[in-house]
Amino acid sequence: MGNLLRLLYREDPPKHDIFVDFENAQPSRMEVETYEAVEAVLKDSEGILHELQQYKGAGNEIREAIANPRSEIQQEKAWDAIVPLVSKLRRFYEFSQQLEAIVPKILTELCSGPLTPMQHLETQQALVKQFAQILEFVLKFDDLKMTNPAIQNDFSYYRRTVSRLRMANQDDSENEMELPNELANRMSLFYAHATPMLKVLSETTAKFVLDNKELPIENTTETLGTMAKVCQRMIENPSFLQRFQNEETVLFILRVMVGLIILYDHVHPVGAFVKTSHVDIKGCIKVLREQPPSSAESLLNALR
Repeated sequence: MGNLLRLLYREDPPKHDIFVDFENAQPSRMEVETYEAVEAVLKDSEGILHELQQYKGAGNEIREAIANPRSEIQQEKAWDAIVPLVSKLRRFYEFSQQLEAIVPKILTELCSGPLTPMQHLETQQALVKQFAQILEFVLKFDDLKMTNPAIQNDFSYYRRTVSRLRMANQDDSENEMELPNELANRMSLFYAHATPMLKVLSETTAKFVLDNKELPIENTTETLGTMAKVCQRMIENPSFLQRFQNEETVLFILRVMVGLIILYDHVHPVGAFVKTSHVDIKGCIKVLREQPPSSAESLLNALR
């Protein structure tokens, strides 16, 4: 909170008046190869979010199994309830690995070459839109995960049950377990984090910077910061607002703006909350505070 208050007194930044067509941008000939590779992954994102939103967990079955440890019927009911849920959790985790694979492709296009960040945003709007969609997915997924303790409870019960079965030498249960031990370990680490998708995105972006030493880190951080400023200006500019066809687009841009700030803060050596930052924190906070509390409160909390 202290960072936010201190930065409210920064001088006003220059304007970044570019309209990014987040609703209808189509790939140019130069973008199409990367665009199609990214789209092949993003097409599943809405389904992942829907499954996560509908995830109810096996709390009742687990409680009954724990309360009746000698009842084979209750143990089987809990196991039968857990197995399909673990399959879903595996699918979510594997989707994070797909994101990890495509993010460097899109960052290469948006952060390299002779173009400035502003020129990239003007001329590669389809890829900018896709990167924004990745950011929105990450924030939505982590919001849903944080409010659903059943995910970790279910997976913990699954791992305890698998361990117990192995100790009992019930080898015939191996096929039902579905998860190799190494994969289960990686999933445990993934779901143990409060914001697992953001962790994947942040680490992937930081690795992109390290792996591409020919690209100065400023190429990446300035692109993130400039994109955040453009999102901010699109909300501030009434003429831009009038061009949106969907009311949800405003909330989409707000989420993307916040996601960019958080990602910038993770990747930049000194973070986003300093005077030399390429992100206009003061302006972004002002924009958020002007929105209805139902839209902005969780985003403001994410920045705190």
